[in-house]
Parts: sequence; C-alpha cells; structure tokens
Amino acid sequence: MRERLTRRPANPAGTRLIGLLLLVWLVIGVVAAGQRHYFDSGPVNCAGFGTIAVTVLAGPLNYMGVNPKIADCNLPQPSP
Repeated sequence: MRERLTRRPANPAGTRLIGLLLLVWLVIGVVAAGQRHYFDSGPVNCAGFGTIAVTVLAGPLNYMGVNPKIADCNLPQPSP
C-alpha cells in the first residue's frame, strides 16, 4: 500500500504569534487615540477619520513621540 503524505502547517505557532502581536499593536493604537480624546466627538470629516486611522496604525509609536495627523483631505465631489 502507498502511504499518504499529509501536509503539516508551516509554522502555526509563528502565525499565531504574529497575529497576536498585530492585535496588541492595534489595541495600543486605539488606547492612544482614546487618550487623545479622538473618539469624544467622532470623526466629523475625512481628516478626523484619517487622524484616528493613522493613530491606531502607529500603535506603540504614539508613545515614542509620533503624533500623526491628517490635516487636509479632499474627496472627489460627484458630478451633477
């Protein structure tokens, strides 16, 4: 009889570790945005939403002096 070859996952522990680190990174970014009171009034425009997004993506870098902000955001207007 022939033996069946089964594939094993390449590195499930490494994949879980990367996923966990990514989750912790984003949670730290959300905490930083909350401490800067970005969620109090909510994003009123594109620039407000962009500032929240880049703050969350910056994660722990916020505590090392990074203060990302989106100053101007121009969205295309629909044609009449």
